[in-house]
This record gives sequence, C-alpha cells and structure tokens, in this order.
Amino acid sequence: MRFCIITGLSGAGKTHTIRSLEDLGFFCVDNLPPALLPRFAELCLEGGDIIDRVAIVIDIRGGRFFNDLFQALYDLKEQGCPYEILFLEATTDVLIKRFKETRRRHPFSGRGPLLEEIRSERERMEELRGIANKIIDTSELTPHELKAQISDLYGPDNDKVKMHITVMSFGYKYGIPLDADLVVDVRFLPNPYYVEELRPLTGCDRQVDEYVRKFPETEEFLQKYNDILTFLLPNYVSEGKTHLVIAIGCTGGQHRSVVLANCLGERLASQEYRVIVRHRDILKRA
Repeated sequence: MRFCIITGLSGAGKTHTIRSLEDLGFFCVDNLPPALLPRFAELCLEGGDIIDRVAIVIDIRGGRFFNDLFQALYDLKEQGCPYEILFLEATTDVLIKRFKETRRRHPFSGRGPLLEEIRSERERMEELRGIANKIIDTSELTPHELKAQISDLYGPDNDKVKMHITVMSFGYKYGIPLDADLVVDVRFLPNPYYVEELRPLTGCDRQVDEYVRKFPETEEFLQKYNDILTFLLPNYVSEGKTHLVIAIGCTGGQHRSVVLANCLGERLASQEYRVIVRHRDILKRA
C-alpha cells in the first residue's frame, strides 16, 4: 500500500494536490485528526487490494489535535505501515498574495497581521518539514504545473522507479530554491552573458550549449559531480528517500546553470532514475 501524508503551509496548494491525487486513483481524506492515522491505516491494510493508494491531508487546521502527529507517525512505524510525507510551501510574499486574492482567512486568523500568522505557521511546521520525503515550492507553479508534478511523482507507473529526481537550474540573484536538497554553484565557469551574440539566448540554445561545453572544466565538473551522486543516490534510496531536488545555480539562471542541468538530467536518466529538469529562472531578465 502506498500511504502518502500531504502537509505544508496554508495557501501552498494542498487542495490542488489532493484533487490531483484523487484523479490518479488515490483514496483521499482531507484534514484527518492525526490521532486517527494508525487506526485508519489498519482499516486500509485490512481492506487488502481494495484500497492500495491512500493520500491524507494533515495540517495546522487540526488545531491542538496537530500536536498528536509525531506520536501518530511513530505508531505507524511500529505497526509496520510505511508512509511518505509531501510538504508544500511557498514564499511569504506569494502566500500573502494568494490569501488576499481568495479572501480566505488564515487558520491562525485573529492572532495578528497576516504576515505574522504566516510566520507563526512556518515556525510551527518547521520540524515536520525536516522529516518530509519530498518538498515542493509552489511559489512559481500554476495549478496545471503543480498537477503535472504530482502526476510525475505519484502516477501509477512510477511506483517501480527507484528514485524521482528534479534537476533545477536557477539564478542566485533570484534566491536559492526553497525545496532544494542539494545545491551546487557553477558560477566558476565562463559566463556566456559577456559574449554579445549569446547574451539574449539561453542554455537551451545550441550556441550557448556548445560554448559552455567546450571548456574542459565543464566536463571535469560533470564527471566529478556524477561520481558524488553515484555514491550518494543509492545511500539515499537505502535510507528510504524517494525524491530529491538538485539545484544548479549561476548568476541569472539563463545560461550556465541551464546547460549543466540539462547535461546532468541526461546522465541521471540514463541510470534509470526518473528525472524532471526544470529551469526556474530561464525566462527572467534583469
């Protein structure tokens, strides 16, 4: 049985996520009190093949019942029920914008300004975020893009894949991705931005790709980093990690990091990992 716990910050996309999982055939429950998790898992296991894919949303809306979550997770392990945690988050500015657009109240409503309510929730959820199997930053995702990611991660054909890896290019000038597990800086490579004819292009264009790849440092970096991942990934898998986000950054996120993310994605895909390559900042211009 695949037992998924969906959690995260209010306004980060949990409703869209649970609907997407329901479309994928998951039996979904929203806002279940954490103390009921072990008994609910027992009922699902007793059902045999009738219920084999379950998704449950548990978040701060549970109020004081939320405090029972870590005991419930311990009980799940004790009864031999493997589970995975998907944590959804977004930047504070984006969350404020979403709450103002929808005119919905924050679960901490009445405890102060919206900014303080979001900060309080983020602090309250920090420990749970730390044990999550997968973190998705939805700040710049449309509902359609979020649904596509959920389908890639939890679609019926993905249960046999040994690990799901997202390789993301980004620009340091726009900040490090919130959901990154591993971050690598490739600003040591020559910058195509300073080549006039390459400046308006991106790392997905052949001319930029060839320019970045022609330097021996590029191939040496790819080989050395691939060696590190060859060691790390099987150890992550053996510890139960099923999702990994590798963030590759350059200054603006349009040239070097894009080329390196594409190269790394190709190499990992050839090793039978399910790989998604995303270019977070490729369309941004200063």
